[in-house]
Amino acid sequence: MAALTIATGTGNWFSALALGVTLLKCLLIPTYHSTDFEVHRNWLAITHSLPISQWYYEATSEWTLDYPPFFAWFEYILSHVAKYFDQEMLNVHNLNYSSSRTLLFQRFSVIFMDVLFVYAVRLKLKFLDPNNIPKASMTSGLVQQFQHTVLPSVTPLATLICTLIAILPSIFCLWFKPQGPRGFLRCLTLCALSSFMFGWHVHEKAILLAILPMSLLSVGKAGDASIFLILTTTGHYSLFPLLFTAPELPIKILLMLLFTIYSISSLKTLFRKEKPLFNWMETFYLLGLGPLEVCCEFVFPFTSWKVKYPFIPLLLTSVYCAVGITYAWFKLYVSVLIDSAIGKTKKQ
Repeated sequence: MAALTIATGTGNWFSALALGVTLLKCLLIPTYHSTDFEVHRNWLAITHSLPISQWYYEATSEWTLDYPPFFAWFEYILSHVAKYFDQEMLNVHNLNYSSSRTLLFQRFSVIFMDVLFVYAVRLKLKFLDPNNIPKASMTSGLVQQFQHTVLPSVTPLATLICTLIAILPSIFCLWFKPQGPRGFLRCLTLCALSSFMFGWHVHEKAILLAILPMSLLSVGKAGDASIFLILTTTGHYSLFPLLFTAPELPIKILLMLLFTIYSISSLKTLFRKEKPLFNWMETFYLLGLGPLEVCCEFVFPFTSWKVKYPFIPLLLTSVYCAVGITYAWFKLYVSVLIDSAIGKTKKQ
């Protein structure tokens, strides 16, 4: 109980951490920026200058608008603030346009939205504090807690990144009062994984937000180790299309094999006295990544479909990995609910 209070309590560590990250971002304002700078500048210009019917058809720039509609509206709102910084950045034909005022707007808009995100997380942490849970009946307590704490915390987050659907599973699990810091971490991992699955981020790299905390959980229980291995293997393989040049092929395969073999062997040794980490279905799925890679990288390029259907390897990879990640999400979700119920029964 004390550990959970420390992890979610009212100390100054959270504010200090948030302030430190914000100050660091301010110091990095004049430094290097990636191609995303031009990507978002173009999206600001598209949503500001063109009617809605043309947003997803405008192709003056190679960085066409390919994010979900909610994000497009988010860019539209930002564009009406951006015009007060530099109107020229909102010209669709000003490709690769950059200015000091444009840079400041791009940096400060991210920092400002992060502040709202931090505020939402802070309120969610208060919800996890046992001292804040009402002593009323279970039903009325949950309704009151949702109205006064959960709803204010998820509303700005959902408004910003359209993840209310993704947050709801973790909130549901939190109602069962996770047991200690480990239960708290599992709920956050579930939240990150749910967010990835239901549209918090369309980049494949965002799967790391769930893999990293899951790696901490993997050494505690065999069930968590199994979920971690499925998630990390599938998640890492899903990043392969981002490294698409020939010289990168042996490097990415070798690195993944080394990491995967080491992770599986280490966790199997750690939980050698328990049941196997994988059942036959999970083993069959993970081994299927090998033939999939051979098919996409070594067989398909030599077929007649390469010119007419060049998207097939990416399609196969995405669908196959989606199955594994969805399975890991479901397995984690069930384990959180079961462990919470067991902990509650033991306490009673």
